Formats: sequence, structure tokens, C-alpha cells
Amino acid sequence: MQATFADFSVDPAGLSNAEVRHDRAGFGGNHLALNAGGTVTLDFEVADPEDIPEATLTVTALVSRLGSAPGHAPIDVLLQGEALAEELTVPGGGDLPQDNVFAVPALMLKPGTNTLEIRVSAEARSTLRLYRITLDSVDERGRSERALAAQAARNSVFAFRTEIRAAHASSTTSWHEAPRLVFHLDRDEHSLPAQLGWRGADGAESAISFQSNMSDFHGSHRAADGTAYEYRGRLTGGWAFPEGLEETSASGLYRFRTEEGYGGGWHRSHELRLLVDDGGAPVERVTWRDQRGNSGVAMLQTESAEAEANDVQVTDVEASDEFEEAGETADNLLNGSRTKWLADDDTAQLFFTLARPAAVTSYALRSANDCPERDPRDWTLHGSSDGRTWTPLDSRAGETFNGRFETREFRLRVPASAHRRYRHYRLDITRNSGSTQTQLARVRFVEHPTGGVAFTGYYQRYNEGPIGYRGTEVPTPGSAPESLAIPAPLLAADLEAAVQSLTDTAQTLAALATRLRDS
Repeated sequence: MQATFADFSVDPAGLSNAEVRHDRAGFGGNHLALNAGGTVTLDFEVADPEDIPEATLTVTALVSRLGSAPGHAPIDVLLQGEALAEELTVPGGGDLPQDNVFAVPALMLKPGTNTLEIRVSAEARSTLRLYRITLDSVDERGRSERALAAQAARNSVFAFRTEIRAAHASSTTSWHEAPRLVFHLDRDEHSLPAQLGWRGADGAESAISFQSNMSDFHGSHRAADGTAYEYRGRLTGGWAFPEGLEETSASGLYRFRTEEGYGGGWHRSHELRLLVDDGGAPVERVTWRDQRGNSGVAMLQTESAEAEANDVQVTDVEASDEFEEAGETADNLLNGSRTKWLADDDTAQLFFTLARPAAVTSYALRSANDCPERDPRDWTLHGSSDGRTWTPLDSRAGETFNGRFETREFRLRVPASAHRRYRHYRLDITRNSGSTQTQLARVRFVEHPTGGVAFTGYYQRYNEGPIGYRGTEVPTPGSAPESLAIPAPLLAADLEAAVQSLTDTAQTLAALATRLRDS
């Protein structure tokens, strides 16, 4: 029997050997929500029922609560119109879906198209949340689950809508929206993650565990100030690499050439691709365990490099306010002349777009020509890949300028390994030096080139002991011969062979042309 499933954790539903119809139902974020009287019909094919001694049907579902009480949404399960179960009460009131397993007699299956129907009672007082349906021959139980997991494993870039609430809060305490989580962790082993933990350069850390189909996660988060939260998320998208990075506009992807340490030496291993973007500071440590039971840790560090700092080109700047009549606009911040930008407010925002994404490591502000009381005093610099989701990079309070047209440079207060490339930067000036107006003469962004990022840690395969694990960042393609996928000597030989082949072909064509002219 073919693997047969309907996965309602995504929209449209993931299907194998199945066609689905439903009534009085709709997608609920990670499930199909059926109201009173709602139905789901699944048509599937069976080639030869005589080869199936019995089938196993699993309906994964949950009933929503009725206030503080468990919900009530009984279901009927029918195959070819005959009842497998009637008025079945699916457990309700919790947050975890329940697997409801049914034995399907072989006599109820027929060659060709079979029809399974799930009906919610018209007397239901709450909603049935249907997550997935799987159907297998009893002697191949779990085949559809494995096929479903394999299909999901094709995606390795995931985005989640997240929420937090205070730790130890009551069950009635409201959840609050938190920044989106995007991650990608791939050792070329085609296994979905089961658990993930990470620590940011600002000291914030999170630890989460996923549903097996990646539809949800639950865990904990501790902010940089030490406040602890309960943390949860629902899947909003899953993509294959690298298309997923374009879909999510995520930044901070690392690619490492890795080695594993065992037997007294280091041995080449799979490339590791790593991205965790939770809207906060860049990560400096990541831990994980996959659904096969393999686990690992990667602690990031920056290798030293010797290079001069470079100014980053800014192509556009916008301000929350500016004096257009006097020509004191935000554009003046990008040139070196003795002009300025002036805002008629004691707070202001400046938005900068770079010519290319850059890992800014410091920035410079130049005071204007007059009125020291208009100088910025408190501010925060943010970075963004898409101009919508912003990450705080540096905050200052109580800063002063000693003179007019004085330039002060401020280095970002994060480790070099935490610097990410952003295309957009935003300067939020939250207080000036006492005036009702705010001004600056120039803003510059500086990139201090660093060496590549490396990591050290361990890796542990299921049911084996831990081994050493380390990696260095993959060089930019073309930066050195060793970055080529094919070793340079072999590539040169291939190119020489190609040249010789083209030469031989050209000579053959020339000879043919001569014969045609002479004929």
C-alpha cells in the first residue's frame, strides 16, 4: 500500500496518495479547524486490498477548550460510508494533539478509490483541530509518518511567528507577540531538528523543542537583562535552501568547512550551514538535537585579520523631519561639506540605505555649526536586512560633543563575531542636549574587515560517544584556488582537455567546409 497522508499543519495541505475536500472548516495556522457539523473527506487509492491484511488509521487531532473546561466536539469516522467509530470523544483542553488510532479491516477496503470521512457532531460546542491523517498497511505501520517526515526534511529553512509571556505566569496570562524566528541548520543529513538552543552576543538565550512535523515549538527565553519568559511559536513557512533565505530576507548565514576529531586525528566532515535570526543580537553559540537523536554544539569565534577600515557607501537617507526651506535636509549628512541636517523636534529618526549589505563595526557622528543644545545625547543604532525588522546594535546615553564640527567615532559594543551584514541602518535619537530642535552635520558608517568566523564544539551521533567538532568559514567563491569545488590542478587539466576538444572539432568542421566547396 502506498504511503497515504494528509498534513493539515500547512496550507495547502501536504498530501500523498490523497485528495481532500472539507466543509465548514478552515486553516487555523497549524491545523484544520472544523466547527459543529464540519466534515473532511479524503479519497485515496488502493491497488490490491488482498495484499493488505489490515490497515492502521491514525487521526491526529485536538479539541479546543470551553473557557476553563475541556471542549466537546465528538466525531464520526467512516470508510466507504460505514462507521469505524461513532460519537468518539477526542481528548480536549490541552495544547498537545492526540493520536487516535483505528484498525481498518481489510474487507472495508476496495480496489481503486476509497473514501474516508470525518464528521464533527452537529452538537459540538467547541472546535476540532485536525492536524494530520495517516493510513498504512498494518505490516508497514509508520510508513506514512516516515514519508511525511522525509517530505518535511526537504525544507531546511523555517520561519515561525513567536509569542512570549512572563515565566511562572498563570495559565490565563496573555501571550504577547515577539520577533519572528528564522533558522536553518543543515549538516547534509536530511533530518529535522527536535530541539534547538542558542545564545546571543548580548547574553540573551533561548531553548526550544519542536513538534515532529515542525508546526509548533515551545520553550523558554531569557532576555539580555535576565528576565525569563515562556516562549512559543507557530510555523509560517518552510523552504528549501537557498530559496528560503530570499523568502525570509534573513541574514547571518554561516557556512563552515568542518572536521570531526576521533582516532587521534581530525577528519573532513559535512559542510555545516547555520542561521539563527530571532530579531536580537547575532548568535555566538548554538546547540541542537535532531529527530534521529544526533546532537551537537557550535561556539563561534572570529579569526584575526589585518586590514584597514573602510567607509561604507550610503545611497539614500531619510529623516523623520527636516528643514527643506533652509536646505538643511538629511542628504547633507552624506557629504563632507559644512552643511547640516536640522529637525524641528527634540527626538528624531534617520534611515540609511547602503549600496551593499555591510557588517558595520563603527559609525561616526559630526556635530553641526552652532547651538550645542541641539546635539544628540542619547540614541540607539539599529540594523535591518529588509527595512522592516530591526535589530538593536548599539545604544548610547549622556554623550556630548566638545566643539562645532567635531567628529566622534563609536564602535559597536558587540564581539566582532557577532557583526552581521545589513543593508539598512536606523539611528533613533531619543534625547538631545536640551533644545526643541536636533541637528547633525554628517553620519558615516565604517566597516573594519575581520577574519573569517570559526567554531569549536562537539558532535554526538545517536547511541555513540561525543567527538570533537570544529569548522572554519567557507571562503567567498573565487577568492582563492582552494575555494573551487574542483582542485585547481584537476580543473586546469579539464580546461586543457576542453580546449583540445574544441580545437579538434574546429579542424573537422573546417575540413568538411573545404570538401563542400570543392564538391
